[in-house]
Amino acid sequence: MVTSLPNLLTLSRIVVIPVMVALFYVDGSTARWAACALFVAAAITDWFDGYVARSRNQVSTFGRFLDPIADKLLVVSVLFMLVAFNRVSELSILSALVIVLREIMVSGLREFLAEVRVGLPVSRLAKWKTGIQMVAIPVLLVGDALTILPTRQIGEAGLSVAAALTLVTGWDYLQSGLRHIRANPVPVDPASPRD
Repeated sequence: MVTSLPNLLTLSRIVVIPVMVALFYVDGSTARWAACALFVAAAITDWFDGYVARSRNQVSTFGRFLDPIADKLLVVSVLFMLVAFNRVSELSILSALVIVLREIMVSGLREFLAEVRVGLPVSRLAKWKTGIQMVAIPVLLVGDALTILPTRQIGEAGLSVAAALTLVTGWDYLQSGLRHIRANPVPVDPASPRD
């Protein structure tokens, strides 16, 4: 099942990351537009892989494991590069940081809850956050290459909205996770190693 179409689409989001990173080192508007196009294509595969998996009955454990990882790697790597190359303002660095920290927290919660066989469903507000984020990032990738609009300001405004929604949804996920943690205490083996 690793080579099924949905899984290949998911893997493509990881494969495209080094190309997008490399484009940051290329000067000129062509590289910015190419990075934007790659990100948009990768974002489309995020929706398409799930649709194909469900419609073809190809939902797999590997796909369920890899899909959120691919999404987070893509978003976090691009946000990191935007910050590293001073393509966002200092205020937007805080927005990027909030988004990255929330992704780490939710990943940790999901890992713990998986041990106690509890799912952490994606809320509607979290889907809105992802949608706004997936629009803001390609706008920031284009940045100053589009001169007819204040592209950077539009992208940063979108990133700020996504960060605000990130705080709300992150708090919701944390509350939900803590409820399950209190209800399902896991006995700790003192001999087991800790990360």
